Amino acid sequence: MDITRASLAALNIAMTTAFNTRFTGVEPTFGRVAMTVQSSTRHQAYPKLSELGPMREWIGERYIERLETDGFVITNRKFEKTVAVPVDDISDDQYGIYTPLVSDMAQVAAELPDDLVWEHMEKGFNTTHYDGQFFFDTDHPVENEQGVEVSVSNFQGGSGAAWYLIDDSRAIKPMIFQDREAAKITAKTSLTDDNVFNQDEFVWGAKRRCASGFGAWQLVYASRQTLNATNYGLARAAMMSMRGHRGRKLNLKPKLLVVPPSLEGAAREILLNERDANGATNKWRNTAELHCETRLTL
Repeated sequence: MDITRASLAALNIAMTTAFNTRFTGVEPTFGRVAMTVQSSTRHQAYPKLSELGPMREWIGERYIERLETDGFVITNRKFEKTVAVPVDDISDDQYGIYTPLVSDMAQVAAELPDDLVWEHMEKGFNTTHYDGQFFFDTDHPVENEQGVEVSVSNFQGGSGAAWYLIDDSRAIKPMIFQDREAAKITAKTSLTDDNVFNQDEFVWGAKRRCASGFGAWQLVYASRQTLNATNYGLARAAMMSMRGHRGRKLNLKPKLLVVPPSLEGAAREILLNERDANGATNKWRNTAELHCETRLTL
């Protein structure tokens, strides 16, 4: 291919098309547990996500639930991926072998939210949230009906592989994906660019700004106990009976069971088998949807 402005423009269009086509074709999984928040600043402030209760009967004056705006802050991070292609390869019509590299760049850019959200969720066992407790903890402070502080748990304990029951029926989610700047590809293919003059290569780079963080701890119940019918039933009961501030019934629905690959078999036995190990009807069948997430490692 003759290296001209027109041919380089056509090459950039082809590379950008390959990037955008692959980027929009990826099906991410983070949305099962995270809400997407569009960010307009480097640091995004969030209120404390404590009030998840129902409406109340209007007797007398309104009861105003004031969201505390100093709940927590998520800071955006900057990510990049860059590939270089020798000018001679383009001149020798070898650019076709590099198109998959650009497509792969798009795929990892599209999967970045998955990487961030699932990695951050696993940090919940040893990372504090706005209430000063670990995100998965037995001692989240909540006021009861009398205004006395009591502890509420969203963690069953244990030290084995972690599994999670999640209420994914609400607009609010237990995790947050914060999107500041969408992924885009930039080309440095001008014959006067330094990379062309000094290294004799064209460069394409992708950039994305975003972050992940914790959302509402009430909407996820974690366990590191053995995943079996007994512990699954106890976790469901604990989550559904959880109370919020002033003793409010949260009406939580553990509709999603998230497991790492090591627990997929145990999860399928609980949720999909018609019979239990003793041959009796499996009472937990179809009580939640199963999601096996390959990015979970704990």
